[in-house]
Amino acid sequence: MKHLSAVVVAVLIGTAAFQFSNPVSGQSDGGWITLVDSTKMGDWDEVGKANWAMKDGALVADKLDGKDASYLVSKNSYKDFQIKAEFWTDEEANSGIFLRCDDSKKIDSKICYEVNIFDKRPDPTYGTGAIVDVAKVDQMPKAAGKWNTYEITAQGPHLVVVLNGQKTADAQDAKHASGPVALQYGSGVVKFRKVQIKPL
Repeated sequence: MKHLSAVVVAVLIGTAAFQFSNPVSGQSDGGWITLVDSTKMGDWDEVGKANWAMKDGALVADKLDGKDASYLVSKNSYKDFQIKAEFWTDEEANSGIFLRCDDSKKIDSKICYEVNIFDKRPDPTYGTGAIVDVAKVDQMPKAAGKWNTYEITAQGPHLVVVLNGQKTADAQDAKHASGPVALQYGSGVVKFRKVQIKPL
């Protein structure tokens, strides 16, 4: 009986240690949920086709399979949240992070908020750092050729975008209240090294 009790205690201690050392899949300290990290691309629905793949510690796409842009769409919807995303692009890249999409099967800037990553956008007022058709960026920052960090907050109608520590967009808009988030590949080379979301 003593031996059995010792075994039960050992199993319980081991189980507790395992639970503390292995948080729920995708969840990290402080309420942050990891959608992409340096080892796995995460669980997404894809709208449109591109050659998304894990390469050298990042989620990479550099080729479309068809004419339309490709989007990795989260399986969950989010209302109020913060996003932290580390990304790299070349000069030809057209990408973005889409928020609160009204339809998870058709992604564009009319049914989502699009935080743009597009250094060569013909109208730079809605290029990198802007929220397309919602918040213009004054003197568009360039993201190409280096690792960048987006910090995006959506809380009620208040939307804030910070790129590499500098606020680039701050707007009030109530068109889209909740929905999935999405990562875009449109052209060039696009890499996401880490993407996290924290519901508020």
